Amino acid sequence: RRLYFDTHALVCLLEENGFTTQQSEVIVSALVKIMNTNLDMIYKDMVTKVQQEIALQQVMSHIGGVKKDMIILEKSEFSALRSENEKIKLELQQIKKQVMDEITKVRADNKLNLNLEKSRVKELVSFTPRGRCLNKVQFEQHAQQDRALTQTDRKIDTEVADLKTMLESHKLDNIKYLAGSVFTCLTVALGFYRLWI
Repeated sequence: RRLYFDTHALVCLLEENGFTTQQSEVIVSALVKIMNTNLDMIYKDMVTKVQQEIALQQVMSHIGGVKKDMIILEKSEFSALRSENEKIKLELQQIKKQVMDEITKVRADNKLNLNLEKSRVKELVSFTPRGRCLNKVQFEQHAQQDRALTQTDRKIDTEVADLKTMLESHKLDNIKYLAGSVFTCLTVALGFYRLWI
C-alpha cells in the first residue's frame, strides 16, 4: 500500500516547529494508522477490475438468456396470433359463402315466384272477361313483390357490409394485440437490461 506523502519530511517539519523527534514520529505513525484505517474502509466497498469483469459477464449472460426467452416467447406469440388470424379468416370466408348462397337462393326463389305469378296472371287474364281489372291487381301485386325483393336485397347487402365491418374490427383487434405483445416484450427486455446495467 502506498502513502501519498513523505513521512520523513513530515517528521522533519514537525521537529522544525518545536516537536521532539519522538513526538514527531508518534504523530506521523498515528496519521499513517488513521489513513490505513480509512483506506481499509474504502477498499471494503470497492471491487477489483477482475471482479467487475466477472460481474459484467454474469450480467451479459443473464441478458443473453432473457433475449433468448424473449425470442422464443415472441415466436410463440406470433405463431399463436397467425393461427388465430387464419381461423378467423376461414370462419369469415365460410360465413361469406353461406351468405352468398342464401342470397342466390332467395333471389332464385323470388324470380321463380315472380315468373309463376306472371304466368298465372296471364292465364287469368286470358280466361276472364274482366281481365283488365285482374291485370291491374296483378300488376300491383307484382310491384309489391318487386319492392319486397328489393328490400330483401338491401337487407342482404347490409348484412354482408356488417360482416365485412366485423372482419375489419377483428383484424384491428389482432393488430392491437400483436402491437401490445411486442411492446410488452420490449418493455420487459429493457427493464431487465436496465436492472443489470
